[in-house]
Amino acid sequence: MELKLSFLGTGCSAPTKSRALTGIVLSFLGKNYLFDCPEGAQKRALKAGVSLMKIDAIFFSHFHADHFLGLPGLLATMNMFERDTELKIFGPRGVKEMVGKALDIAFVNPCYKIECIELKKGTVLEEKDFSIEAFPLQHGTPCFGFAFNENDKLGEFDRKKAIDLGIPVGPLFAKLQEGDAVKLKGKTIKPEQVLDLEKGRKGRKVAIVLDTLPSEKYLAQIKGADLLVHESVFLDSEKERAKETFHSTALQAAALAKKAGVKKLVLTHFSNRRMDLREVEEEARKEFRESFASQELMELDVPRNPLGVVK
Repeated sequence: MELKLSFLGTGCSAPTKSRALTGIVLSFLGKNYLFDCPEGAQKRALKAGVSLMKIDAIFFSHFHADHFLGLPGLLATMNMFERDTELKIFGPRGVKEMVGKALDIAFVNPCYKIECIELKKGTVLEEKDFSIEAFPLQHGTPCFGFAFNENDKLGEFDRKKAIDLGIPVGPLFAKLQEGDAVKLKGKTIKPEQVLDLEKGRKGRKVAIVLDTLPSEKYLAQIKGADLLVHESVFLDSEKERAKETFHSTALQAAALAKKAGVKKLVLTHFSNRRMDLREVEEEARKEFRESFASQELMELDVPRNPLGVVK
């Protein structure tokens, strides 16, 4: 199953000639989820090959201007092209009012349904194959990070075993495949009786932290991620300024990645004073070897985990 991230931009505060503001599209099973919508997000999404009409939901980490100001234009474009599917918009407290202001600015009375969901700690979106969790961050204003969690595949379903046990073809098959025990003629049949556990696969995890004072308070939410995307506005030499503005340094992000046992760290949300990102990577790699600086319009596939018993 393809799981891909498209980095629409990698800058913070203001765009530069070569760097757009930070926005990320996570694509999975034909669905597209936009994380933050800064000015310029529409054009960057089109350059990345993401259809504006096929953005299924928008997740706002917070409502600072460099994370939000692209919304009025995006909503207007969706209306102009007569979007006919619901758009979910997730954000901190006040999200409904902020979306209302965006519609007023764009002079739009949407022809499509918009559902505004206020973020709280925990699962905020749950689909058949995955869920998205929100967790609070420290940024001087209500702010959240996100964790995409693909469901584990417990094993490969053995149809013959199921039939030999007398299970009728139908809904009970699906329940067992999803890891639920079923009752049949007074007997309980467990998933492991009809699954080849050696062909299980651990689901992928992607954590996204776009603005925060670094803290172990969100360590549990990023723990074991296949990919952690983390802001790094500053370098360690500027850590006092980072603290004052509720931001992170590359070294701090790397230390958290190492402690959380993530597989790969991708840094983003760079200061417009820092055009050479080699020093960002070098600083992070002192602490965590698998650290990389994101690039404009970079596409990053998150590979499936290997087959094996899911623990």
